[in-house]
Amino acid sequence: MSDIRIRVAERRDERALLALDRRTWAPDNSIAPLPEEGSAFFDHYHRPEQFLVAEHDDGRLAGFVRIVQPVPLDTGAHVRQIQGLAVDPLDRGNGLGRALLETACEEARRQGAIRITLRVLSTNKVARNLYAKAGFQIEGVLPDEFFIEGQYVDDILMGRKLY
Repeated sequence: MSDIRIRVAERRDERALLALDRRTWAPDNSIAPLPEEGSAFFDHYHRPEQFLVAEHDDGRLAGFVRIVQPVPLDTGAHVRQIQGLAVDPLDRGNGLGRALLETACEEARRQGAIRITLRVLSTNKVARNLYAKAGFQIEGVLPDEFFIEGQYVDDILMGRKLY
């Protein structure tokens, strides 16, 4: 992983991020349909500055994580939420997911957050294990929250203190 650096996304990353999003999409990690080729990755609600990207020395993107303030009010200014994490299949197994999570937590702290949360599908056991190893704890479960590929799937709420 020494040839990878993590930085804030830029508008020029859009096509590479869309391609990465499409490569990593699966019904156990997304409630949305597979993003269409050529569709926009960034929009009014998904801005470049919300994303951290992992980039190889040669410029190839290896992963991303999105961090947002989930409730855009002063009363929720102390919380950030991870709303998307992806690691290219070619780069899995070398600690990149954990590095993205830790960098996201550092960025959340820099933004003044004292807590970070996320939601993960109960069927995504790999991600659930990664989050638990990174210090996230289950804080709630929404039973049968989604109907995906013919089965009801729980939505698991996880969180971690940043202090």
